[in-house]
Amino acid sequence: MTLHHPSQRDPRQDWHRHTQHERGSTQRARTLRPGVATVLGALAVVAALVVPASSASAANYQYWGYYQLTNNAWAFSQKGPAETTPAEGSVEGWRWAIDDGTGANPRTPRAVVTFDQVCSQVPAEAGKKRVAVVVDYGRAVDGDPATTPPDPTADCAVVPTAATGAEVLASVGAVRNDTGGLVCGIDSYPATGCGGQVATLTDEQKAADVPVSIGQTGTPLVSSSATSSAGSGGTTAATPGTVPTDAQTVGPVASAPTAVASSGVPVVVWIGLVILILGAAALAWSAYRRRRTTV
Repeated sequence: MTLHHPSQRDPRQDWHRHTQHERGSTQRARTLRPGVATVLGALAVVAALVVPASSASAANYQYWGYYQLTNNAWAFSQKGPAETTPAEGSVEGWRWAIDDGTGANPRTPRAVVTFDQVCSQVPAEAGKKRVAVVVDYGRAVDGDPATTPPDPTADCAVVPTAATGAEVLASVGAVRNDTGGLVCGIDSYPATGCGGQVATLTDEQKAADVPVSIGQTGTPLVSSSATSSAGSGGTTAATPGTVPTDAQTVGPVASAPTAVASSGVPVVVWIGLVILILGAAALAWSAYRRRRTTV
């Protein structure tokens, strides 16, 4: 009989342990493969949906942007003009431009004016309010190549206290809307159409704005009884100095019809990323639990 020192190990026991370990690893790998395939398949489907949606959201649109002056800076309105009621002393702004495709960097009116600069010479009236209105018709490269945009203007609107932003605009300029209520033109600019998609931007259209001087009429345009004239293609226009009737009321400002998060990244992209992260985390957790079970 052969005696083994306690410090010596039987090689047959080592082989047995090695064989058992390999069998366990193979079984765990076979168990994980279906789960991995399922998760990878789901991630591939999500990626196929997210990538085209992200590319499609990069379209560029012409539109009239609606702004309010806040802390001496233009801020894109969070509501349409028909749902906004400017207060006495407010400054409203409108700008014709082309969206950059993200919605994160709207082109604001190219000059900042104060209420006093526009309305200081206009006396207040009982039951009415004064609102400064800036209309920037944009750059020539952003509009109809055949039409030169008018120079930007600033006017003091004197309107009933309850007047909306839409009624304020209609009191200082002729507004053309489409049948859905979107602002298509102000003072016949642009003369036709209602915005639209721009396939690609030229270098001139991508260029940064250059500040401009805005003239003002200094003459209050007081709202009176409504008068109107019908335009072609189902559009209506309000005569300057009048508040439109219900049928004429200016609707929400036109904007690029894409779902965009506040950071400018399309919402569908954020959803896809969340699904990807959750899928990866679920896979990692499943693998961890199986390892603990087999140990």
